[in-house]
Amino acid sequence: MLFRKIGLVGVGLLGGSLALAIRERQLAEVLQGYVRRDTSVTECEQAGLKNFANRDLLTVVRDSDLVILCTPLAQMRALAELALPALKAGAIITDVGSVKGSVVSELEPLVARAGAHFIGAHPMAGAEKMGVAAARAGLFCNAVCVLTPTIKSPAAGVQKLEEFWRSIASRVLKLTPHLHDELVARCSHLPHVVAAELANYVLNPNHAPEQPMLCANGFRDTTRIAAGSPEMWRDIALANRTQLGRALGAFINDLEEVRRAVETGDVKAIEQFFTTAKQRRDAWCAQTASPSPE
Repeated sequence: MLFRKIGLVGVGLLGGSLALAIRERQLAEVLQGYVRRDTSVTECEQAGLKNFANRDLLTVVRDSDLVILCTPLAQMRALAELALPALKAGAIITDVGSVKGSVVSELEPLVARAGAHFIGAHPMAGAEKMGVAAARAGLFCNAVCVLTPTIKSPAAGVQKLEEFWRSIASRVLKLTPHLHDELVARCSHLPHVVAAELANYVLNPNHAPEQPMLCANGFRDTTRIAAGSPEMWRDIALANRTQLGRALGAFINDLEEVRRAVETGDVKAIEQFFTTAKQRRDAWCAQTASPSPE
């Protein structure tokens, strides 16, 4: 057992998958998850999480050595404030949010009031499917989990959190909150915007009615993530708007170059565009071990 008690705040895809992984690997003597609705309790039980879900936030948090916020970004601060009276002194509070700068700056001093320690985390795993019904214990296997400790983070707490993520087969990478947000703006947040715009543009009902019939596997593959939660991605785009705006600007400039090459019939530039993309992706696929989306 890594911890005597772990409390999960929010039990959707990520929270549910964490709960299944924690139980499977016996990482806590006591494991509880906070949910808001009675139907969520039932859904957790149907997903194999018996005697786990609880609608009382303070009960879930009280005496927990590790508390993991698995809610949308916009809900984290309010729930952390409600949980403060029950936080255990010396406990580690972390999250699974996809933006770290604003989360760390808000929650680190807040959690410190209770004598606990907030250390940001972001597992690079997920899917377009939502809810605990889609949860699976192996979701984090071979996924990179970014930790974003600050100078205020206790070394022992950071080490314990590293051990936790490695115990569920994740690969740990430590970055500053700012660098994390810059990098994920390019590799995670930008692709979601691009996928959403592809879906919006190509499937616009103003096009010929035959258009959707011609959309095959390539279109399905490149727009898969556009099926994700609109509310969640709204919050992510707003929370990381500075870095995402920069990534979008650079991406649009690159697309303008491609547009000019196509319009002028620049054979060399067009071929080089596709060649470079293939080479870079092939090299990335050969060197990385990304988790399977299935």
